[in-house]
Amino acid sequence: MKNASVVTTALDGVMELAKGRRKSGLLLLGAAAVSSRVPGFGTATSMLLRVYRRLR
Repeated sequence: MKNASVVTTALDGVMELAKGRRKSGLLLLGAAAVSSRVPGFGTATSMLLRVYRRLR
């Protein structure tokens, strides 16, 4: 389950880069790397990024 969170966050980051959103893509890829050591960090970062976009 821990690896699934890292993989999905990394995939989100790759998709963001493919859409041309460089900053958020790199943020999510970094969060995926940190999430391998801190469980849930990538998921929390992804959720906060989505909330930020809705409020913007």
